[in-house]
Amino acid sequence: MKLLLIVDDYLPHSIKVAAKMMHELALEFKKNGHSVSVLTPAPLQKESLTKVEIDGIEILNFKSGEIKNISKAKRAINETLLSYHAWSATKNFFGNNHFDGIVYYSPSIFWGFLVKKLRSLWKCDSYLILRDIFPQWTLDNGLMKKNSPIYRYFKFFEWVNYKSAGTIGVMSPSNLDFFKNTKKDISKFEVLFNWSEISEIAEPKNTFREKLDLQNKIVLFYGGNIGHAQKMIILVDLAKRFASNTNVHFLFVGKGDEVDLILDEKEKHNLTNLTYLPSVDQNTYFEMLNEFDIGLFSLHPDHKTHNFPGKLLGYMASSKPILGCVNNGNDLMEIVNKAKAGIVVESNSEDELYQAAKFLIDSEIIRKEMGSNGRLLLSRQFSVESVCIQIEKALKKH
Repeated sequence: MKLLLIVDDYLPHSIKVAAKMMHELALEFKKNGHSVSVLTPAPLQKESLTKVEIDGIEILNFKSGEIKNISKAKRAINETLLSYHAWSATKNFFGNNHFDGIVYYSPSIFWGFLVKKLRSLWKCDSYLILRDIFPQWTLDNGLMKKNSPIYRYFKFFEWVNYKSAGTIGVMSPSNLDFFKNTKKDISKFEVLFNWSEISEIAEPKNTFREKLDLQNKIVLFYGGNIGHAQKMIILVDLAKRFASNTNVHFLFVGKGDEVDLILDEKEKHNLTNLTYLPSVDQNTYFEMLNEFDIGLFSLHPDHKTHNFPGKLLGYMASSKPILGCVNNGNDLMEIVNKAKAGIVVESNSEDELYQAAKFLIDSEIIRKEMGSNGRLLLSRQFSVESVCIQIEKALKKH
């Protein structure tokens, strides 16, 4: 098959887990004998459409407005125009180049109109990889009101996005249950777990330990989006409880609208055991992760949907024990705890999170055992090979 992958962020410039996941998926499709192109926005380029190649994958970059790390209003406008800009830049190219299937990734929720046009043009099927149930989580967290115009606006584009998909892959059984409870027609929904390539683990260079003066410390590492959906104060409060322990350090790396919260709390409470660094490229990120001891994550307790943060794949691939908290009912807790790949508690259980952190900090043997278990879990349940086969099967079904 000739496949088109659509995603709002891609290599080599992206630092997002989604970009890494989609590139790994593209390479796996190629390995299975398919021809693969990736369509993605490139806000900084002057040309309407450019083509480059990475690892044998054709990348089609179309000019668009900025959609990352900008104000919410500007992002909403520019994302709304993604399908328009993509079609304007590619209609001649796609008119002369037929594809047999479309695989698109959400977020963003604004690919629906483009996918609808392309399906009509090529008479092909499409698969939506749904990783973020937006705008539902903004409603759960009180950021939007259900009957507000802006909420209904986003719900319309969400509806178009779903309608344009032949199959929709959600990231967990709990998310599938969520859609069942909304009384949607879920005949096109299925569970598609997150995935990661499993490569050899390099020997730690300890470059970052030396640079950040973290030699001989147990470092709890958080890498990724630092925003409202994560409720970062949970992890900052955890750092406060270890402030007097000079052997423990917290390192936060990423971007988002709660970076200022971290920096304000660090200054306010003189948290010398906490370091913040801005986002780094993919290679640097994994070199950094490889040096440290525990992988951190958090999810806002008010979420009604159930997220599986992509950062956990990196933690498992690097054999790092997972420590984090999730909203009530999130099946991620059972998956990680049952596999003994780390310890996950509910987001409102501050004492349990502290005790879990202490348990991991106090035993190097347990950290190594749980890290190894995480890598086994990754290979068993979250491999890119199994995801590729599942999507291929869905595209051939119709």
